[in-house]
Amino acid sequence: MMDKILKRSEIPVESTWDLTDIFGSDEIWQEEYASLNKLPETILSFKGKISKDPDMLLAYFKLEDELTVRLSKFYGYASCKGDEDTANTFYQDMRGKAMGTYSAISSAGAFAVPEIMSIPDDVLDGFYKASPALEQYRRNIYLIRRKAAHILSPECETILASASEMADSPDNIGSTLRNADLTYNSVTDKDGVEHQLTDGSFVPLLESADQEFREKVFNTYYSKIGEFKNTIAATLNGQFKQLIFYQRARKYPSTLEAALYSHEIPTDVYRNLIEAVHANLNKMYRYVALRKKLLGVKDVHIYDVYTPIVANAAQKIAYEQAKETVLKALGVLGTDYTDLLKTGFDSRWIDVCENVGKRSGAYSSGNAFPHPYVLLNYKDNLDSMFTLAHEMGHALHSYHSCRNQPVNLSDYVIFVAEVASTCNEVLLMKYLLAHTDDKNQRAYLINHFLDQFKGTIYRQTMFAEFELFMGEMAEKGETLTADMLSKKYYELNKLYFGPEMVLDEGIALEWARIPHFFYNYYVFQYATGFSAAVAIANRILSEGDEAVKDYKKFLSGGCSEDPISLLKIAGVDMSSPKPVNDALALFGDLVKELESM
Repeated sequence: MMDKILKRSEIPVESTWDLTDIFGSDEIWQEEYASLNKLPETILSFKGKISKDPDMLLAYFKLEDELTVRLSKFYGYASCKGDEDTANTFYQDMRGKAMGTYSAISSAGAFAVPEIMSIPDDVLDGFYKASPALEQYRRNIYLIRRKAAHILSPECETILASASEMADSPDNIGSTLRNADLTYNSVTDKDGVEHQLTDGSFVPLLESADQEFREKVFNTYYSKIGEFKNTIAATLNGQFKQLIFYQRARKYPSTLEAALYSHEIPTDVYRNLIEAVHANLNKMYRYVALRKKLLGVKDVHIYDVYTPIVANAAQKIAYEQAKETVLKALGVLGTDYTDLLKTGFDSRWIDVCENVGKRSGAYSSGNAFPHPYVLLNYKDNLDSMFTLAHEMGHALHSYHSCRNQPVNLSDYVIFVAEVASTCNEVLLMKYLLAHTDDKNQRAYLINHFLDQFKGTIYRQTMFAEFELFMGEMAEKGETLTADMLSKKYYELNKLYFGPEMVLDEGIALEWARIPHFFYNYYVFQYATGFSAAVAIANRILSEGDEAVKDYKKFLSGGCSEDPISLLKIAGVDMSSPKPVNDALALFGDLVKELESM
């Protein structure tokens, strides 16, 4: 007997997202494809004019707004279709066409940034007076002009823009390998039940109470990954080669600086996070020792980190039940927020179930025109319920920003991207803890909360440190080989989990399964975002309406201010180490509470 992963055609339609809200059919998308591919000529008609005429500059920005909406819908549709079944060549071709169109339009507009850069300050002041509507774009103009030292000639900008499609190749190749071509042997448990092993089922299977089965799952998975380690290392090497290409072309001192500068985040924030977590690793070591004790095992292995340590408390949570609980937990944010959640649930914004070939993991599309879409691989467990709350936090952040900001200021930067999603998770956890009198269930929930800290602050910081290592090695001219990456990754696991953890050999290959290493220094923001979210959630629960009001101003802020200022609106100062330190202190307190229980 085997728990079967369904084909896409076998998934009930009500459990799939309804992409007809974007385009009614593939044919309509094709019509938009033809229309968009005529636009580079229109864009080029502005060349040489926007630095001389305020009305032409305004018209160009308005055209950019139109294209932002159209391309968001155009690429969003193709991307979501492609993720439904990564082996479907028709939609992979559609995704490729969308990427090519995006690249062509970006290339056509490459002249704009150098021209805007060339406008003398006094002339630009005159532009604002002559065309007051340009005020809407003042922040965009500021963000362009602050990059003065990193903008090249129009000809060079055109070349860089045209290289973007090629630069995405490492990520695309790695994604195709992981999601479409890599398949794993099934694993049989002690009762003779055969379990299909996929990227999506790997962690849920490691939640099994049977340590021997967990070991089989772990070894089966990483033995297959090991067969492709050199190929995956080559894709990561290619990823950092392209980052270095852009970093050097634009004269940034490092790939880290290049990634964070445009989002107005000092690199000290990244490095300080790593230092802060290093200073609090003793709390993680204490947690590992507690996990070993509560599991009652002679040795605690790395494949034992996902299984619940509180016996007989795991519950099956059906998707309908998860939706109901999330709505109740987020009721503190007001009926306007929960009504919007209900709309998303009832109007098929969400693709719920795993199917053969479907992209693994979960995400919110970020495409809020006409509304966001969420991809899940729901598994009827507590973790999946939290994932639902998390991704809908992203979705409603996008929705609020796109409805309350003009198009040019609606796209929030990555530093604040994980705050709303994680705030939802914290509010859900606080709700669950407040609504159980069962000591065993409370201990189970506390452990889950601890696992969130472990996975979001400690683990993501470890990822961030590994990514920084890859960047620094690549910048020194080193080739990122599988052996080099595995050696460093093993060392980091040893540092982060401490002396009680038995590090099985396969964990050295975990880097090969992490798609976020292709996201250009993204992962550290999970840790900073979690810290900010804990502070915001605590303020909402303690201060009520005033804190909710401030939080919704933050959700509606888009990129109208720098991210540090936006978070201050919600009552959190991320220029201070306090939110990170407070979050780590809470982790330590929760470990002590679980020890006492």
